[in-house]
Parts: sequence; C-alpha cells; structure tokens
Amino acid sequence: MAGLVLKNIDKIYENGFKAVNDFNLEIEDKEFIVFVGPSGCGKSTTLRMIAGLEEISGGELYIGDRLVNDVAPKDRDIAMVFQNYALYPHMTVYDNMAFGLKLRKMPKEEIEKKVRNAARILDIEHLLDRKPKALSGGQRQRVAMGRAIVRHPKVFLMDEPLSNLDAKLRVQMRTEIAKLYRELKTTFIYVTHDQTEAMTLGTRIVVMKDGLIQQVASPKEIYENPANMFVAGFIGSPQMNTFYGTTYEKEGKVFLKMLDKEVEVPKDKADILREKDHANADVIVGIRPENISCKKADVDKAEVVFESEIEVSENLGAETFLYLKAEGRQLIIKTATAENLNTKGSLRYIMDLNKLHIFNKEEQYTVF
Repeated sequence: MAGLVLKNIDKIYENGFKAVNDFNLEIEDKEFIVFVGPSGCGKSTTLRMIAGLEEISGGELYIGDRLVNDVAPKDRDIAMVFQNYALYPHMTVYDNMAFGLKLRKMPKEEIEKKVRNAARILDIEHLLDRKPKALSGGQRQRVAMGRAIVRHPKVFLMDEPLSNLDAKLRVQMRTEIAKLYRELKTTFIYVTHDQTEAMTLGTRIVVMKDGLIQQVASPKEIYENPANMFVAGFIGSPQMNTFYGTTYEKEGKVFLKMLDKEVEVPKDKADILREKDHANADVIVGIRPENISCKKADVDKAEVVFESEIEVSENLGAETFLYLKAEGRQLIIKTATAENLNTKGSLRYIMDLNKLHIFNKEEQYTVF
C-alpha cells in the first residue's frame, strides 16, 4: 500500500495548452481521493499522469517513496478502471479478470484463487463463464473492477467509471465502490464530474477548474466552507443561490442590504467582515436553498421577511424546489413537500442569516 505526492505537476501540450497547472497534493495511504470539476478542468489528465499514460511536463510524482516520473505504467503498481470498461469481447469474464495475471506468469492455482476471491467480493461468481456481450452495463463495470482487484495494486485509479450507467445503476454501483474501498483498505483516486459521487465517496475532495486546484478538503468542509464562489456553486444540488449585496457599519453594528431589505449581520460574522475589510463594501451574498424557509410559522415570527414571485415549482415527492425571481435573478428554495404549500403567485420567505456566505465581488473568494 502507498500514499502519493504530487509536487508542482504541470501538463503542457505541444500546442502550448496548459491542461494542469502547478498541481500540489499529498495523498495518504488508504485515502479515497476524488477529483471533481467540469469538463476540461484537468482532472482526467492528472489521473492519466499518475497512471503513466500521459507524460508529466513538469514537477515530481511519488508513489510511496519512489519517484515515478519516468517509470513505465506497468511498473507503477497501479490499476485503472476506465469509463468504457475496456473488456476483451472474445474472452470470458474469468479470462478477462485473469489476463493480466497470466501475462505476469503467475501460477495457475494462484490466479484461480485471486479471480474467485475478486468475483466473490463483487458478487459476479455466477458470471465467470459468460462473455461481455451477455452482461449488463453494471455487470461489465464490476468485471472491469474485478480485473483491477486481482492485481492487489498499491493504488486504484478510476476515471468516471459510472458515467455510462443509468441513474439507478449509478446509485447501486456507487454503493458497491464504497463497500469495495472498505474491504480492500487501499488508496483510491476517483475522477468524476458528478458532485453527488464526490460527496458520497471521497474522504477528501479535490475541486478543479481550468487546470488549477480550487480547494482540497473533506466533503463536509467543502459544502459548509467553500473556498470561493466557483466551489460554492459547483458543490451542492440545487446549487447555492447568489445575489449582490452591500455591507455598511452603523452605530457599531454591521448591516447587509440585499434583495431590497436591510438585515443586521450576526456579531461573529460582523467581526470577520471588519477583520477582512468587507464591513463597508459591495459583496456577493450566497445562501443554500435549504437555508431559506417559507413555512408560515417561521415567516410569521421573523423580523425580516422577503417576498418574490414564483416562476416554477418542482414537486419531487419528499421535497419541493421553488424557483423564484428576485431582483432579476433566480432564487431556489428547497422545502419539505406539504399539501397546502403555495406554489403560485408571490411567496413570503426568510433566510437563516447564520448560514449566509459572503464573497468578494471582484475576485469572488470567500470572506465567510
């Protein structure tokens, strides 16, 4: 087993395009790290550099204590699971899983033991005599993972392994991967653009944009304390609401004007605004949809009540999303579904001021 260290890693293509820029990360042994970000952010390129499938333009990559910049992929002791399964169509499931071990001239008895054990872990023992064309998408993905498991690598690399599956299978396979991680107790590096996968699987998440790391933290930390507006908007479903506001000091207190209302900023937050020179500034305000309430009992006892027109409502059964128009911007409220919920016309609602996020207007970094 092994940790990894990526020091000042760059990837520059021949046309001058910089896909990964000064990537620095230490991955501990037995961590489950998730690279997440939009298409083209450099997450798959970084994974392929770790695997040795892409040449590193600059920086140093260590697996354990070994510098592996110039080490061939087969000698890095890693296993990779691809998005498209990459199974041999003419081979049975057993032979697909055993193929890499046979190339290593491993004894037949040991191959049998490893393949059977991996098949048991993945619940595909009954499929070992089938060929890939006779398998469902989820079964093929299990076979691809089984082929990686039998090698007992130091590091598992997974490049969007669930993106070709339907929604139900994705949830099922996500659970299987989490169980697999707990059972194998080795290092996993997982690439996805799906923030739900990132939040549910990762011990830490690396959020990327334009080849740069935006934030590295636990799922809870990233959700509650995003480093900037990009992270705040990318992580969370529905995404965080953002709108313009202005802070100002009056009579020793700090106030925030937003959506045509003035609210007093809680003292601990006000102290942060003063400390970071944002107590008298134009800012961007953020609040997550679940931190806005339209319950009558909450609204009736609140000092500051907002009101906006409902444009669309989505009843999802256990919860409802309300899409409002506020100062020309869309505002989303996530609320428990109730039969008497008003879903037409104007809506009165309140915000949990302790859950507000404030971002610098120009550079969009987080103030709090």
